[in-house]
Amino acid sequence: MRAVRRASRRTAGARPIQLETIEVKSAVETLEPTKVKLTVEVTYDELKPSIEHAYKHIAEQVNVPGFRRGKVPPRIIDQRVGRPAVIEHAVNEGLSRFYANAVRDNNLRPLGQPDVEVTKVPGLEPTPAGEEGELHFTAEVEVRPEIALPDLSGITVTVDGLEVSDEDVEGRLDALRARFGTLVGVDRPAAEGDFVVIDLTATIGDEQVDQAGGVSYQIGSGNMLEGLDEALTGLSAGETTTFEAPLAGGERAGETAQITVTATSVKERQLPEADDDFAQLASEFDTLEELKADLREQAARIKAQNQAVQARDLLLEQLTGGTEVPIPNGVVEAEVHRHLESEGRLEDDTHRAEVDEATRDALRNQILLDTLAEALEIKVSQQELIDYLVNASQQYGMDANTFIQTLDQQGQIPSMVAEVARSKALAVGLRRVTVTDGEGNAVDLKEFIGSDEEDAAAEAAASAIASVTDAAATDEAGELTAPEAGEPAKA
Repeated sequence: MRAVRRASRRTAGARPIQLETIEVKSAVETLEPTKVKLTVEVTYDELKPSIEHAYKHIAEQVNVPGFRRGKVPPRIIDQRVGRPAVIEHAVNEGLSRFYANAVRDNNLRPLGQPDVEVTKVPGLEPTPAGEEGELHFTAEVEVRPEIALPDLSGITVTVDGLEVSDEDVEGRLDALRARFGTLVGVDRPAAEGDFVVIDLTATIGDEQVDQAGGVSYQIGSGNMLEGLDEALTGLSAGETTTFEAPLAGGERAGETAQITVTATSVKERQLPEADDDFAQLASEFDTLEELKADLREQAARIKAQNQAVQARDLLLEQLTGGTEVPIPNGVVEAEVHRHLESEGRLEDDTHRAEVDEATRDALRNQILLDTLAEALEIKVSQQELIDYLVNASQQYGMDANTFIQTLDQQGQIPSMVAEVARSKALAVGLRRVTVTDGEGNAVDLKEFIGSDEEDAAAEAAASAIASVTDAAATDEAGELTAPEAGEPAKA
């Protein structure tokens, strides 16, 4: 016997709900490293609640003269609707529950939807002894493969140092000056960094497929068409040139087009002088030296943050490079099809190959990080989940409550919990590896990845809050009264 645990909304201190127990017999056959076949046998006693529910549901749907709706007895339903319909209803109602229990009993981690085949159903007519047989079914499903992770204590990652150069400071100062710069027209050929106002026309064969006018573009930004930077460099105001490039958007995205571009004006950004007057204009400081000192501190903080990001990426790179991860092809194919269908590009074989590769990489990382989270016994607190969801809502420009309610309605909260667990697994993993800079010095990332002691303290605090909440709930409920003889105790 084991209890089936279902996801439920809980707040800190809420008591766990006692759920029904289910007893099924199941066996697992490994078909592939990422695919198994479950064979499940359900006794009639276990299926009986679903059969009773089927009778009640059907009784509410049928009209039988002489009986009120919902009060039609099972024998009449068998006569009017048929026992096969009742059994079918019961099987459909209970199948997902029995499957989920078998998955938990066998510690499987499904990655896709199962292919289920019912091989035996209870007898359609009761026997004199009341034995009606069992429900048997098989389910083939792709699962997370078992992988062997390397020993984290033997891994070393090397990140960039924290030294801030004068060039770093000057770069940040120039970026600040650029925010206060002005664009001035120039009578010369365009060069990298210049701002050019352009008119564009795209044709494929004899057909004009796109055009745009009065677009401001900075040469070197590379955020429009491939080859546009090279085409504009050396072009003066009023001059036109053509080049070929794949279209970046629209119905013909990805197709090679003939691009005609005309530069209508060329401007350069003139920066203000870096002096005390600029420091007072652009900051709270009175002198340029004070501003530079603050910019140096900013650069140091950013380099420290970058160390943590770099260490995380290098750890993931070492884990993926040193671990063989079988990929479930069916899951990949389903995701690629869904992606291409949403874009209306099912026939684009080139794009299909790109999406397939990206999907395999993402799934490989997911499998690896899920395994790492399990090995490190990662737990996601309610506050960690809320913080993640609030940050995500801000990225989407949505109200946090609306965002969370939408995810909950779509059944996406468990996926969000898994995302938090994966991110936390990398952070905890970084505590187990050796992190050094280029000179071999140890790098302390505690500010960004936390510590085991902090996690333990947070868990202890959460447990204490839960205990206080439980005690308050008990006090509010009042004193419990012993049940009378023969009366079952009430929870």
